[in-house]
Amino acid sequence: MVFKSKNEVAIKIKALASEDLSIGFVPTMGALHDGHIALMKTAALENDVLAVSIFVNPTQFNNSTDLDKYPRNVGKDIELIYSHFDKEQTIIYTPDVDDVYSDQIIAKHYAYGGLENKMEGASRPGHFDGVGTILEFLFHLFKPARAYFGEKDFQQLQIVKSLREQLALDLEIIGCPISREDSGLARSSRNGRLTDLGWITAAKIYQSLLLAKEMYASGKYDRIQKTVEQTYDKIENLDLEYFTIAREVDLETAPPAEMPQKGLRAFVVAHVDGVRLIDNMKLS
Repeated sequence: MVFKSKNEVAIKIKALASEDLSIGFVPTMGALHDGHIALMKTAALENDVLAVSIFVNPTQFNNSTDLDKYPRNVGKDIELIYSHFDKEQTIIYTPDVDDVYSDQIIAKHYAYGGLENKMEGASRPGHFDGVGTILEFLFHLFKPARAYFGEKDFQQLQIVKSLREQLALDLEIIGCPISREDSGLARSSRNGRLTDLGWITAAKIYQSLLLAKEMYASGKYDRIQKTVEQTYDKIENLDLEYFTIAREVDLETAPPAEMPQKGLRAFVVAHVDGVRLIDNMKLS
């Protein structure tokens, strides 16, 4: 079942609620890949009905060029979903911008306790307000029992958990493992913009995380940052934006003097072929 209108979705959700059927929700911006399908499979397994949104949300983009270049192929996305899931047990919402925002394409402001100012927030001011705005809309529309997010966007996952608390939602937020290509490259809709050589180069992002993990396990805490940065200096067409090791719970940077400790994760953002790619890996 494909809907373009929020009013039609609301009617359908009300009918499902009357039958006491649980909804597992996967919000996406389309350009779907196997990583999205993995989230959907988990949602379908753990709930009576799978719900998926496909919407490129303008309020979470700081860069209008990035918004314009974001890949869009809703027809192909719908075909992919239905190749894996029963149409009668799957709801797909593909709205136009005006169905979501009417004539006010602006983001609300949320208090994430400082999570929004770190890493991605520092690089993309206002980004997480845009994320919160669209998710608040979608959570109220679908009223899911559970919502599923990939750990590739780990900071976003923590933001969403904070949003749930702010809105006092009766909703379980499920984080799912990062889906990777055979090369280790984290699956992303942005990968579709890479050249053939770019795909090979981008896989080195994963290798840099493995290096950080190996050094952490060996106790070489004071050398991780510099060593990882030096690996990027040696690779053509791979530009490091940032690499950091932070605590999962609050995303605070963990200096070498405070290692080892539980719940640390390495985060990286790099550019290949002008495409901004993010990844992370648990260290402890």
